[in-house]
Amino acid sequence: MAAAAAAAKAAAAAFSAGATVALCSERAHAEGGGTTFRFPGFSHPAPAPAPAPAAPPPHQQHPAPAGGRGEEAVEEAPRVSTQHPRTSAAGFDPAPLERGVEALNKLKQASDPKKLFELLKKQEETRQQEFIAKKAEEQRALAQLEIEKKRIDYEETKKLDQQRAKIKSQMAQYEDELKRKRLQAEHEAQRVRNQELVKMQEESAIRLEQIRRATEEQIQEQRRQTEKEKAEIMRTTIKLKSMADAEARVIETKQTEDVKRRLLLEQIKADREKWIEVINTTFEHIGGGLRTILTDQNKLAVAIGGLTALAAGIYTTREGARVIWGYVDRILGQPSLVRESSRGRYPWSGSFARATSTLTSKLKNGSNLGKNGNGFGDVILNPSLQKRVKQLANATANTKLHQAPFRNMLFYGPPGTGKTMAARELARKSGLDYALMTGGDVAPLGSQAVTKIHQLFDWAKKSNRGLLLFIDEADAFLCERNKTYMSEAQRSALNALLFRTGDQSKDVVLALATNRPGDLDSAVADRIDEVLEFPLPGEDERFKILKLYLDKYIVKAGDKHEKSWLRFFRGQPQKIEVKGITDDLIREAAAKTEGFSGREIAKMMASVQAAVYGSKDCKLTPGLFREVVDYKVAEHQQRKRLAGEEPKQNA
Repeated sequence: MAAAAAAAKAAAAAFSAGATVALCSERAHAEGGGTTFRFPGFSHPAPAPAPAPAAPPPHQQHPAPAGGRGEEAVEEAPRVSTQHPRTSAAGFDPAPLERGVEALNKLKQASDPKKLFELLKKQEETRQQEFIAKKAEEQRALAQLEIEKKRIDYEETKKLDQQRAKIKSQMAQYEDELKRKRLQAEHEAQRVRNQELVKMQEESAIRLEQIRRATEEQIQEQRRQTEKEKAEIMRTTIKLKSMADAEARVIETKQTEDVKRRLLLEQIKADREKWIEVINTTFEHIGGGLRTILTDQNKLAVAIGGLTALAAGIYTTREGARVIWGYVDRILGQPSLVRESSRGRYPWSGSFARATSTLTSKLKNGSNLGKNGNGFGDVILNPSLQKRVKQLANATANTKLHQAPFRNMLFYGPPGTGKTMAARELARKSGLDYALMTGGDVAPLGSQAVTKIHQLFDWAKKSNRGLLLFIDEADAFLCERNKTYMSEAQRSALNALLFRTGDQSKDVVLALATNRPGDLDSAVADRIDEVLEFPLPGEDERFKILKLYLDKYIVKAGDKHEKSWLRFFRGQPQKIEVKGITDDLIREAAAKTEGFSGREIAKMMASVQAAVYGSKDCKLTPGLFREVVDYKVAEHQQRKRLAGEEPKQNA
């Protein structure tokens, strides 16, 4: 009974405690507290606040007492409150009170209330510890949520700052773009204003210049008028002065005329008497001498003998000198076959000129350029041919230096392509003397041709520098020996030349030129070491030749003055004025003159010079130049047609 009384007291205390707890909880909710006051034995923990709304935690199931005389634990489904303490009218949560009433009912029904109370107390303590652990876990989760929230807030803040920075950068870029566009607009406006200002200044300057010119013209007109009036006054004054001087001179002349006439007559009379006396005295002496010789027979014989001896002496001396000079000329002189040579006619002639030429060539050995810049004077050749000729010149010079045998050459090609000029320049560049002859001079010699050829080669070997013997028109006497029209003298002359050129020579370089290389004798062709073809000049070469002869025949036509005393009796050549002759015009003429040789181009430029001298003002204009070129081109075409028709007529 005592135990039942104690259990009843404990249940009453628990009930009163539950009521107190319920009252305190109701008061706390009424005052708006954030959390519900929990009684250790009967209260149920409320769920922890979360950042986002979540379902409240499920109610803990109260386990049935383990002991108690075979009583079964009654499990009751947790009751779910439909009213939230915050949303209810009174803000009261009846769940703890209901649990307290339920516990009290269990105590009343239990056979051992004290043990049941102790069990319930232990269950409540266990639940409280679980709640504390869960609370700590929820606090940790809450702290983690706070940290995550701060991290999210930081990231959001960072993104916001980045977005703000990006927006700020875009705003700055946009403002800079607006500023740049504004500056461009201002610059464009300033440029337009500057252009307008410059235009206004130019217009103002033009107006000022027009005003100045008008003023200057007015001043000049006034000045001209003044000068005209002054000149008229001066002419009038001079005229009056001249008339006064003329009248004074007339008067003076009339006064002195008689005196001068008397003096002149007296002087003429005295001179006549003097010359008459001189003539009379001279004839008296001559007459006395003749009378003395004619009257004295001895003196007459001596005079006649002296005159006869004087005439015989003069004749004998003249004929003897002629015979001796002919012999010296045959021994030491230049052969008659040579048309042109760099050597003098005699060994002692031209020594100073050759020494000067040698010294000049040595001094200019570094540059060695001609007038046209190609190193060959007035010779303009195809670049490959020019290179070949230079190589031959250097090879010939080195051959002479090393005392090796010279190499013979053959130049062939159309007439007027520069074969003779190239041979002359080749001899000069290689340091040799040169001699030019033509094959047409051999045939008229007849039987003397062999002797003359031997004399020619003997004379060539006497050159200390070596000699280049150039035979132009070589096919005239070096043709095939089986020709029926070839005379015996020509055969002998050919044999003589073959004899003199049978071996390689260290003194003479033989250079042949021909328009028909196929007509040469096979033995002559066998003696040729180098063969060079001289074709017609191309367009570039014709352009250079035209410029060369334009400068020679037109630009510098009046620069050469004669140095002899005859220049005082001859008029000086008139200087030609060149207008509008450009490189394009010369290149046009070079294109028109296709098929022209160098000689034909030179003759054409000579015709241009003649046409200029035939004009009134001595000027070379593009119209006159084209007219002469077109005429010469038509003449060249006609000559080609005639040359083509002649073989047909012969056939």
